[in-house]
Amino acid sequence: MNSTTPPTPAPPALAPTQGRSAQYDAFHAARARTNLVASLYAQAMGEDYPAEVGSSSSCDWPLLGLLTARLRLRPGQLLVDAGCGAGGIGLWLARALAVRLAGFDLSPVAAAQATARRTDFLGPAAGRAVFHVGELEHTGLPDGSAHGIVCVDALGSAIDRGAALRELGRILAPGGRLVVTRALRRGAEPAWHEQVAAAGLTQEHLDERPGEPAMWERLYQLWIAHADPLRRELGQTPAENMLREAHRMLPKVRGRRAVLLTLRHLPADPAVSAAVDKMDQPDRRAGDRPASSKETSQ
Repeated sequence: MNSTTPPTPAPPALAPTQGRSAQYDAFHAARARTNLVASLYAQAMGEDYPAEVGSSSSCDWPLLGLLTARLRLRPGQLLVDAGCGAGGIGLWLARALAVRLAGFDLSPVAAAQATARRTDFLGPAAGRAVFHVGELEHTGLPDGSAHGIVCVDALGSAIDRGAALRELGRILAPGGRLVVTRALRRGAEPAWHEQVAAAGLTQEHLDERPGEPAMWERLYQLWIAHADPLRRELGQTPAENMLREAHRMLPKVRGRRAVLLTLRHLPADPAVSAAVDKMDQPDRRAGDRPASSKETSQ
């Protein structure tokens, strides 16, 4: 399959849970009217800020590199961006890896913005990326259709994280990988192992992201310091939502451990897995046991 093969057609739009998308719709619509939020992310991340991506998450250059390495996708395969926001992460990866892309988000405004950005990243090949409205627990995608899935700072918004992981496991093809950001309190034992196993997945890698909590601390401080400009440029409601988050999370971020978790849907034939990954050994911290999936909000 080559990179010009059309992506899996987008399923019919799913109606989000009543009212759940309104806050995200307002944020994405307000952010599109100003560069203030992007400039604050750029200040918090410094040279690690991937300006083109423009993500409203912890996505930085180191994370993009890790996602690329852990997915191990081949040209023409299908990548799913789960909780895609305005689409920058998935579109960047689709271009870098020459893959097809299906992204979904709870917010219809975000999905429309992602659709509008396709040409910016993919030019005449924009048709190999599609976006639709969906939820982590109800993606609307076919069984086993994804060769890889990324989920950046979105799993924490799921109503039921176990159900979300089971749904993402359902759409992941045998041999495919789900790469997801997670967070927990420093010193706490990871509690996701049973959820991972219930989703039919196994833990392959656990990468530490030691700079991520400090980035959020800087960003939340910037939001608070720019409260009046945020209210003026975004509007009262989106700005107040951001400020509430900043005041709630700022005292917690120093006690947070951030990781990138790579989960795999193993091939049915173990010999296939051994042949493909015979040089690969999972990297784990002591106490992180495999194959068994937020302890704090992301």
